[in-house]
Amino acid sequence: MNKEQLGDLILQSENHMYRIAKSLLKNDTDCEDAIQETIVHAFSKIHTLKNDLFAKTWLTRILINECYNIMRREKRLISIEEITEQHADEQTDYSDLYTAVQQLPEDMRLAVMLYYSEGYSIKEIACIEDTTVPTIKNRLFKARKRLRKALSEEEEAI
Repeated sequence: MNKEQLGDLILQSENHMYRIAKSLLKNDTDCEDAIQETIVHAFSKIHTLKNDLFAKTWLTRILINECYNIMRREKRLISIEEITEQHADEQTDYSDLYTAVQQLPEDMRLAVMLYYSEGYSIKEIACIEDTTVPTIKNRLFKARKRLRKALSEEEEAI
C-alpha cells in the first residue's frame, strides 16, 4: 500500500474512526487527538503493513492503541475545565441505548461498537483486540445481557 492509498482509506474511514474513538473516549477533543495521532502513526509505519487487505483492521488497531494512550494520560491529569466539562456532558440528552452502551465495561463496549456499529466479524474483532474468538463471543453475550437488563429497567422506570 502506498501513501496515496492510505490517504484514501483514511478519508473513507473518517466516520468509522470517530465512532470507535467516541466509544472509548468521552471528550470530542480527545477523539480528534486520537484520530490525528493515528493518521500520523499510520503514515510513519506504513511499511509495517504486510497485507493491504487488512489495512482497515490495521488502522483500527492503531486507533484503539492511541485511545488507550490518551486514557492513560488522562488518568494522570485532571483539570478544573475537564471536571466542569464532564458535568456539562452529563446534562446532554442521549438515547437510552447510547447511554447504556457507554456504561458497559470498556472491553464489552469496544466489542459492541466494532460488531454492531462498524460491522466487523467476530474473528476480525478478535484479531484487532489480540484475543480469541470465544472471548469476543463471551463479551458480546454478556454485553447484550447487560444492555437488555439496563434498557428494561429504564422502560420500567418510565
